[in-house]
Amino acid sequence: MESTRNLYLDLLKKCLTNWIYGESEAKEYVPHGWFRRWFVQRLSARGLQLTFPNRWNPEERRVGHDWPRGAHTMIGLTGLSNLQMCVEQVLENKIPGDFIETGVWRGGASIFMRAVLKAHEVRDRKVWVADSFEGLPPPNPEKYPQDRGSDLHVFRELAIPLEEVRRNFEKYDLLDDQVCFLKGWFRDTLPKAPLERLALIRLDGDLYESTWDALEHLYPKLSPGGFIIVDDFGALECCREAVKDYRKKHGITEEIVTVDWARAYWRRSA
Repeated sequence: MESTRNLYLDLLKKCLTNWIYGESEAKEYVPHGWFRRWFVQRLSARGLQLTFPNRWNPEERRVGHDWPRGAHTMIGLTGLSNLQMCVEQVLENKIPGDFIETGVWRGGASIFMRAVLKAHEVRDRKVWVADSFEGLPPPNPEKYPQDRGSDLHVFRELAIPLEEVRRNFEKYDLLDDQVCFLKGWFRDTLPKAPLERLALIRLDGDLYESTWDALEHLYPKLSPGGFIIVDDFGALECCREAVKDYRKKHGITEEIVTVDWARAYWRRSA
């Protein structure tokens, strides 16, 4: 049973990242110009580099370091494997609560969380899928000066409609009553979301404001022993600053563990 479960989840990772069709994708691979300009500029300021190969590069896709045309997630195999580890640790240790992702793009990471629950025949937990489904909000530099100069809100490639995300869940036969959608800006939806306890929080809001809003309204509901994953911790300074400021304000000292070039997580102590 365990080997069958692992085979299913490993195959799903390859499908969600489009790894399984990587070589055929390379024939049509055209890096998004807006993403290249925006991200390279910001990473270069930190002495980092992002590559956009004109051919299929398995290593780039493995760590979520390229821009996939057809994949349902951009977090790579390393990001999905980290997510699987966190979910399965929660289940093994019987940490109470649901799972939530804030900022879902095409839904791949949320789909994978639902898949892990199904593979383990868990029927008493929900996956909450929180997004504006309209892209990122314009920056509010008066309240959040760390976001000053951000132009992510103008890129419609990040605005994936709710209907498309729902269809992606359906493609994997994973859309059911254990999947709940929260549509709107985090500052509006998260304070009133019917969430009691959480066992896993996955943040992918990019901005300081979006990261702060998610932490402010969700972290107090995270059960001891639960995990929080921050997708852009290593890639975006504004996101990293929001995490550091929140941890300092609330005296959070648990070790932050690096997953890959962009992602990190910590486990709330018991």
